[in-house]
Amino acid sequence: MLHDFAGRSPAGPYGRALLIASALALSSCGQDNRYVAPPPPVVKVALPIEQQVTRYLEATGNAAAVNSTNLVARVQGFLQGIHYRDGDIVKEGTVLFTIEPEPYKLKLAQAKAAEAGAQATLKQTELEYERQTDLAARAVASKAALDNATANRDSAQAKLKQAQADTAQAGINLGYTEVRAPFDGVVTARLVSLGELVGANGPTQLATIVAVEPIYVNFTISEQDVLRARAEIRQLGITQQDLKKVPVEVGLQSDEGYPHKGTLDYFAPNVSQGTGTLALRAILPNTDRVLLPGYFVRVRIAEDEAKALLVPDAALGSDQGGRYVLVIDKDNVVEPRKVTIGPKVGDLRVIEKGLAPDDRVVVAGILRAVPGQKVEPQLQGAAPAAGAK
Repeated sequence: MLHDFAGRSPAGPYGRALLIASALALSSCGQDNRYVAPPPPVVKVALPIEQQVTRYLEATGNAAAVNSTNLVARVQGFLQGIHYRDGDIVKEGTVLFTIEPEPYKLKLAQAKAAEAGAQATLKQTELEYERQTDLAARAVASKAALDNATANRDSAQAKLKQAQADTAQAGINLGYTEVRAPFDGVVTARLVSLGELVGANGPTQLATIVAVEPIYVNFTISEQDVLRARAEIRQLGITQQDLKKVPVEVGLQSDEGYPHKGTLDYFAPNVSQGTGTLALRAILPNTDRVLLPGYFVRVRIAEDEAKALLVPDAALGSDQGGRYVLVIDKDNVVEPRKVTIGPKVGDLRVIEKGLAPDDRVVVAGILRAVPGQKVEPQLQGAAPAAGAK
């Protein structure tokens, strides 16, 4: 029997209940405490998408003017007229500057007068030559007189040719007093003012004209790309003329995609030893004049179309060994897989090597997918790449 500190047994039902609860509490302290592991984390996986993908040769380059020329004063004189506004788009042959033409008109008139005098002199000497020839044939005139008439005629012919050349040169100089646009283009801000003496100490630059329609795009490709492209060219039997018809797509840094279309225009005959690249050039109509000389642009050329495996670009990770994806094996254990990537197509990335069509790739919950640990995969579908076939 249990007793209290005074040697008495607990009184009433409340005492008995207290003793029973104390006994149960003491007995529970002897049970084992076991750890229950949490369930595997849930991650979303998807199978690689297999579809037709157009492969592109991609590069970066710069836009360049087809023609760009400094407009200069080729004759001396005071600038009499400026016939355009800075930045105007002008047509070939438009008069842009006028240098005072009066002195050159006078020189042309003088040259024409000298030419007329030379023609008259030649006519007179030719008549004298014919007369002396006739007299010499009848043995009336001496041979010396005939020789003199012949020399005078030849000298007059030479002087006429000189006078004609002087007239032509005077006409050319008069033409130089009007500075015209040599081609269609945009004229820069003028570098001279009205009334300024130009051409005094050699040609004076007046402005620059730049052609922006069409426009060139210069870019380079690596030696590896050159080798691959040449192998395809030989296989397809493409000629050099065919190469100049190859479509080229160009995009600015602010553009979505490659909206500007052109064709291949030139490729260098040799690979640069310093950079190991081949220089190429495309030509674009640029009718909307969006591309300007000097712009940094993105360039791509379609190579071929073939089936490829694609995964969401967000599923790719990178480390010192390169790019990888997380794959779930048959035991639902996370496994990192090294892959070789190709071009990006929309939100997807082409996987060149490292994946099989039935591999389950982690596409969501990547932070919960720890290599070597089990997960609970939930399969989801991935949308095909936009524009893919």
